[in-house]
Amino acid sequence: GQVSHIDSMENPFEDLQINCGAQLSLLEACRAVNPKARIVFAGSRQQYGRPRFLPLTEDHPLSPIDVNGVNKIAGESYHLLYHEVYGLDTVSLRLTNTYGPRMLMAHARQGFIAWFVRQAIDGDKIQLFGDGTQLRDFNEVSDVVRAFLLVGASPLGEDRVFNLGHSEPVSLRSVVEGLVELAGGGSFTLVPFPADRARIDIGSVYADASRIREQLGWQPTVALLDGLAQMIAYYRKHKEHYW
Repeated sequence: GQVSHIDSMENPFEDLQINCGAQLSLLEACRAVNPKARIVFAGSRQQYGRPRFLPLTEDHPLSPIDVNGVNKIAGESYHLLYHEVYGLDTVSLRLTNTYGPRMLMAHARQGFIAWFVRQAIDGDKIQLFGDGTQLRDFNEVSDVVRAFLLVGASPLGEDRVFNLGHSEPVSLRSVVEGLVELAGGGSFTLVPFPADRARIDIGSVYADASRIREQLGWQPTVALLDGLAQMIAYYRKHKEHYW
């Protein structure tokens, strides 16, 4: 998958190839040689675009504001179509902000949370776009992996799309303040949105995960500050491999 929203706008054909063409290749391969496999697609809350209501439910209109969101909708749609037409056992998880060990840390183009963690560890000044009141929900990677395994191994009904979200959305400013405190260094400043990011900013967004909780029993278990503390400890130990 290609997850950078900025990269998807600057190189839309690459995003199309990765997030659509690659998905069709996988589905066609399974249709030909392993039609009984369950395929769990990694969708995104970016598919919803700017929220019309919060928290986002799976029935919220899909109206993305960047190429990545459009192609994620297409990738998910291929999976749902192959279930309807060919009977492939497909399902989609629409992920919210996932964080934790082993994220790419070399640059800021594949998720702001990893870059904020790096800057806090290095004692740098974090630039937070806007006023910092935007709300987000975050899932630690171990909770997300558990969701994939649960969906991959559990009996499913008619619902083939599930949100992953956290029940406690937090402001980006509080996230940065927590990071600075946990890292014991660094600082932050509020800056205006650059033009390229302002065009694709979505404001506050967080998801309703009641469907997967009620049907499959999944809910997040890692509190944000606990997960960030573990993340900081991991990267301090393995910094040479990621910086």
